[in-house]
Amino acid sequence: QVHLEESGGGLVQPGESLRLSCTASGGDFTINLMEWHRQVPGKKRESVAFITRGNTRNLQPSAKGRWTVSVDNAKNTWYLQMNNLQPEDTAIYYCALDYHTAADSRPRHAWGQGTQVTVSS
Repeated sequence: QVHLEESGGGLVQPGESLRLSCTASGGDFTINLMEWHRQVPGKKRESVAFITRGNTRNLQPSAKGRWTVSVDNAKNTWYLQMNNLQPEDTAIYYCALDYHTAADSRPRHAWGQGTQVTVSS
């Protein structure tokens, strides 16, 4: 079972930056898709960004021009660099992973524990 460990959330003022990290560990697995989602209490979880094994990257429209998604394949770690944060970005941010194992080619999915990002003056 793959485990995801997130870090990097916090409290910042509007216009400031944060970098979220997510590291996958646990056994022999192949990464297919690395994702970032966020959720505000009372609302549905929404996709923010993803990066594929082939290095195709996508960001939610509200994040384009402000944020970037990247990966360090050697560390099984992906990042969400969030610049120019605004109050409406306040949410719990979750990383997620689509993968398969060496023993079983069925697609699997894992979630991180979530990290709070609060943007407030």
